[in-house]
Amino acid sequence: MCPLKRSSEDLMLPARDCLDRRSFLKLGLVAGTLRPVAADSREAKVAIVSCKSYGPPVEAAMSKAFDLLGGIGRLVKGKTITLKVNLTRSGRGFVRVQNRPPGETYITHGDTVMALCTVLFREGARRVRIVESFPDARPFEDGLTEAGWDVPNLLSLGRVELDNTRNLGVGKQYATVKVGSGGYLFSSFELNHSYVDNDVFISLSKLKNHKTTGVTMTMKNLFGITPNSLYGDQAVSEDGVAGRGRLHFGSRWQRINFPGQKEGSFSLDAGARIPQIIADLCEVRPVHLAIVDGITSISGGEGPWVGSLNLTHPGILLAGLNPVATDAVGTAIMGYDPAGGRGTAGFPRCENHLLLGQQRGLGPTDLSKIEIVGIPLDKARSPYPA
Repeated sequence: MCPLKRSSEDLMLPARDCLDRRSFLKLGLVAGTLRPVAADSREAKVAIVSCKSYGPPVEAAMSKAFDLLGGIGRLVKGKTITLKVNLTRSGRGFVRVQNRPPGETYITHGDTVMALCTVLFREGARRVRIVESFPDARPFEDGLTEAGWDVPNLLSLGRVELDNTRNLGVGKQYATVKVGSGGYLFSSFELNHSYVDNDVFISLSKLKNHKTTGVTMTMKNLFGITPNSLYGDQAVSEDGVAGRGRLHFGSRWQRINFPGQKEGSFSLDAGARIPQIIADLCEVRPVHLAIVDGITSISGGEGPWVGSLNLTHPGILLAGLNPVATDAVGTAIMGYDPAGGRGTAGFPRCENHLLLGQQRGLGPTDLSKIEIVGIPLDKARSPYPA
């Protein structure tokens, strides 16, 4: 492919609600459609292992989960890995929930990243790039330190790279990646190069509820791969740090033309719009390894800005080669039907993004079609509120 240079004028585009198609085309490089490289999308094997606390037990639990999956050396040896974490936060930064640290409640814990990277390098990974669309202009390392991560020790593990994908980051152009099926709401997305320039993509999430989507795990985690600079409230601007309120709330959706948006596709119903965006993103950026931290978490919402939250302690880790299947098992552990429709427990006010993914052939929600290894599902259940 021939690289597309971005001029200084492109970088200085003002924030505005509507851009013409030509302006958006200036921003990207057509990368085609991404495909899974290691596991067929129908491979539905999910490991459940016990992990009661953070620290040293996490590495052992990760290793055990991967062994139950048949090992991950074949997946990661000699490869460049992109690891998407979840560092969601409010304008107040990272705050404690009921006097517990953010990593134990609503964001990716630094110990899970440390343990995962340790295993990846032990299994022969060449490079691990840790990414998040982090709404802050400070150095990414500073934000990770604020989140409670031990950044120096993490960087000492091997060839670890940190890339804030809220804008171009260290890249020179965005990649335009097509949704193979044509998509629910998007036919393509403009993504930071880190989501394309890799061999293996991993999604690491918490086991949580979400105010809008009911549950949030490895699939919902991909909502954060959209760069704030193009999809955020200050778009289009490389300096934009505001969140994606326009995607979340859609209060001005009639006057917004996001890159890759299908004409006339958006609705004011966030309970339909956001699950459909999640399904489109999971199709455009296949997840090769899905990991859910259920050591400790929260119920009632995704973060401290959401109403009444409760601490949870399922004491487990989940790992699978298919994000739909992995999240389906996680949903069942929370006490919900992963194949439930809108209005059911777990999805009270929204469409089920797992089902939408299944409809696109991304994986099963039917537990009878998922091979669960390790702790039996009935023993792992840790019901969250209906």
